[in-house]
Amino acid sequence: MIVQPFRGLRPRADLAASIPSLPYDVLDSAEARVLAEGDPYTFLHVVKAEIDLDPAIDVHDPRVYERARTNFRAMIASGWLVPDPEPAFYLYRQRMGGHVQTGIVGSAAVEDYRAGRIKRHEHTRPDKVEDRTRHAVAIGAHAGPVFLAYRDRADLRAFTGEATKRRADVDFVAKDGIGHALWKIDEPGDVRRIEEAFRDVPASYIADGHHRAAAYAEVALRRGDGPGERFLAVHFPASELRILDYNRTVADLHGLTPRTLFEKIAAAGFEITDPWPAKRPPEPGSIGIFVDGRWRLLVTKRRSDVRDPVAALDVSVLQDLILAPLLGIGNPRKDTRIAFVGGIRGVDDLERRVASGEAAVAFALYPTRLDDVMRVADAGAVMPPKSTWFEPKLRSGMVVRLL
Repeated sequence: MIVQPFRGLRPRADLAASIPSLPYDVLDSAEARVLAEGDPYTFLHVVKAEIDLDPAIDVHDPRVYERARTNFRAMIASGWLVPDPEPAFYLYRQRMGGHVQTGIVGSAAVEDYRAGRIKRHEHTRPDKVEDRTRHAVAIGAHAGPVFLAYRDRADLRAFTGEATKRRADVDFVAKDGIGHALWKIDEPGDVRRIEEAFRDVPASYIADGHHRAAAYAEVALRRGDGPGERFLAVHFPASELRILDYNRTVADLHGLTPRTLFEKIAAAGFEITDPWPAKRPPEPGSIGIFVDGRWRLLVTKRRSDVRDPVAALDVSVLQDLILAPLLGIGNPRKDTRIAFVGGIRGVDDLERRVASGEAAVAFALYPTRLDDVMRVADAGAVMPPKSTWFEPKLRSGMVVRLL
């Protein structure tokens, strides 16, 4: 793998905790407007610039990208964002409760992405790729990093352990309670050590940011950049990452009663535990279901019976054996009857949605394991939509890479 240092554009020291924002794709425009109200510093003014325009304007209107460019340039002109004098790597540590993960911020190679050495596990939507492409071209920078994982290496783990013993250059706790710390690594010997270690890494895996990665590759193509083009990425050792469950609700029972639904689920080969007070599924191959006021547990043997790494996933088991044949959700990418609920919201949110009548049934899934993600990517396959929810999310504006 090619991973190189770059001259980062970073918030001024006194604004280090004020500028970084949640990424563009975890907030809708209304939520972003609320968060940014009365706050001129937040990077949401760059990554979701529609918040500074009439809400009636389409988010893909040219005026949105122009406003992003204007806001970004204003932050630089005001001295809020300052370029580092020399190329550097950066160590980015996040803390969420007892969970800690430390990644290396560096420039990944577009050629590694195109050659499949940066591996994907999701399809991308052309409209979303075009949106981030236009955004990057408009501001002349990679505003949000691609979140990459690599199989653990002792040399990189030893280096990050040593480097993070010193005081961080940036260290703050965001309003959501997640801690963020950053160390700049620019000593020539340390830079070489990181570059050489990554040369021996055969592949990395996109954990989050498939659309950003595709967009940054498209930006390089449109600019006519050669094989040396790079993009902003944070590289994490796989063992430190945490995937939360990504759950589902369905608006109706497709003409079934709860009783007939469970009869059909049993006929599909599931063992049913009724009730299931624990709510959450305890292991892979089990699925929690909330309907008719209580939780049950569904257990299938299919996961161990199939060799296809995609078909063996719990999200595939649910889709193939229940959602499609019993509830009529043939295309979960387009069917408006299904909703996807990130595990960060908890199972109580699933209950709330059913109790309110927003949904008729909810399914709680066991979190997809990173080994399964890498197995699917190694096979050149893709996972069903909304299979993984990585948490915590990388903040945009911690370090920006200018084109």
